[in-house]
Amino acid sequence: MKFKRILTVLIVLLVAYFAFMFGMKKYVYPYKYEEYINKYSDEYGLDPYLVLAVIKTESNFNKEAVSKKDAKGLMQIMDSTGEWIAKELDVNYFMSSMLFDPELNIKMGCWYLDNLENEFDEDLDLVLAAYNGGSGNVNKWLNHEEYSEDGETLSYIPFPETKKYVDKVKANYNIYKYLYNK
Repeated sequence: MKFKRILTVLIVLLVAYFAFMFGMKKYVYPYKYEEYINKYSDEYGLDPYLVLAVIKTESNFNKEAVSKKDAKGLMQIMDSTGEWIAKELDVNYFMSSMLFDPELNIKMGCWYLDNLENEFDEDLDLVLAAYNGGSGNVNKWLNHEEYSEDGETLSYIPFPETKKYVDKVKANYNIYKYLYNK
């Protein structure tokens, strides 16, 4: 009798766990735009879970998202950044409305993340801080004793929004790795 109760409780817990995981994957941490994320993550040597985490943090998968600072699309690319990336990718006739196209936005965002990884020697904190706060600011912070003790890592991010952003993307990244990397 006691064995049946234990077995029943274990089965209920197992079913609850799988239902929870399914719900987390489908509704809270989806893998939307998988084809584009996989394609451009591979093309630019990025972890697709990092790209997912950036999209989750930036737009929560809303391809029509526009920030207070007028960043657009899934990966929240500013018009000026989009123009620069478009030139680097030989995109003819770039218009800012093109940033709402999921494939192009993901391609540009992946290119930009790769560019930042190259600039900051794949230091995730620096890459994410630069994605949010600008690489110029990150370079200034690295050259300032108050923010960097060694000129290579940040001991303090002076923009609270950027610090919060870095922490949120890293948390989402770890969740995506846990949910999908099995």
